[in-house]
Amino acid sequence: MLHTTTERRIFLSSPHMSGREMKFINEAFESNWVAPLGPNVDAFEMEMANYIGINGAVAVSSGTAAIHLALSLLNVQKGDIVFCSSLTFVASANPILYLGAEPVFIDSERDTWNMSPNALNEALEEAAATNKLPKAVIIVNLYGQSAKMDELVSLCRKFHVPIIEDAAESLGAKFKEKPSGTFGEYGVFSFNGNKIITTSGGGMLVSNNTEALRKARFLATQARDEAPHYQHSQLGYNYRLSNILAGIGRSQLEVLEERVHARRRIFHTYLQELSAITAISFMPELNQTFSTRWLSVMTINQNSTNVSPMELITALEKENIEARPVWKPLQLQPLFQNYKYYQHSEKESVSEELFLTGVCLPSGSNMTSQDQMRVIECIKKQFRRI
Repeated sequence: MLHTTTERRIFLSSPHMSGREMKFINEAFESNWVAPLGPNVDAFEMEMANYIGINGAVAVSSGTAAIHLALSLLNVQKGDIVFCSSLTFVASANPILYLGAEPVFIDSERDTWNMSPNALNEALEEAAATNKLPKAVIIVNLYGQSAKMDELVSLCRKFHVPIIEDAAESLGAKFKEKPSGTFGEYGVFSFNGNKIITTSGGGMLVSNNTEALRKARFLATQARDEAPHYQHSQLGYNYRLSNILAGIGRSQLEVLEERVHARRRIFHTYLQELSAITAISFMPELNQTFSTRWLSVMTINQNSTNVSPMELITALEKENIEARPVWKPLQLQPLFQNYKYYQHSEKESVSEELFLTGVCLPSGSNMTSQDQMRVIECIKKQFRRI
């Protein structure tokens, strides 16, 4: 798409370095620990576990790898069923297919935009009636906001189904003072370049089950048996994080609270500046929760304006500003078109509605006030045209 401005580009969520990364990177080089293991990996795991108050963590190459390991630890196999949030990035569900299992998608609800307890209850009741309960439920915490964990955890306990909490977008968020990623049997974080903190590429699997995490480390290092030679009795993966990248993560973790504060400040500026436009609403923050506002996301009421989400995204792009639609629900993806989907209610598919009306705005913690006002003025200009 052509830009009609010479202004520098404003990204949706670009990496934001702390300035202290080189200390840890230099230590790795000076000690020659440049392999996918080492002191930075060990320390990063310990520091992450301490930060979220959980027993242990395993640093891996991506959040996707962490989901794959979590499903493997729960013995998900070919023919098994796994429930998964529908409004999320494809990486939440791809590992289900890696293992030959069958995904079933669960709609969102309006208060958090995350998994609907109504839809999950219907899916679990039907699965129990047909003796086909899922091996796991993957609950995604979208855009830095925790799902309704009280209700979802209660439902999963009722049916004895373990939870994998996909907190890839919600490191630093809380639900009733409990950190995101600590509600399920396993939690998953991502440190991709666009996340609230980054290791360039990387992820983390967390759990209170330290024995399971020991097995995760084994699987993530090619499942090498204890022997003087290379011996393998199980299928393993090359999923461990580099000691250099873990050093970046350690430095980033030190400034996580600052990054969360910056993103929340950016959200509140959007809210204040755009609240007069009645067609715009923002992603809510559930009572007794704390959202990181990883991305500031708004919806446009098409009954109140002729400005469509894609028209706004196109207008922003012309000004060299990156904005994107809300995630396309997985049940609408060609890859998953033949899998079952439970919507929030008989008349409401909330995830599909959010996809059609939502816009993700630039939200990087390194975005200046001047950058944000450029975005805001472009949005106001589009709505003044009507």
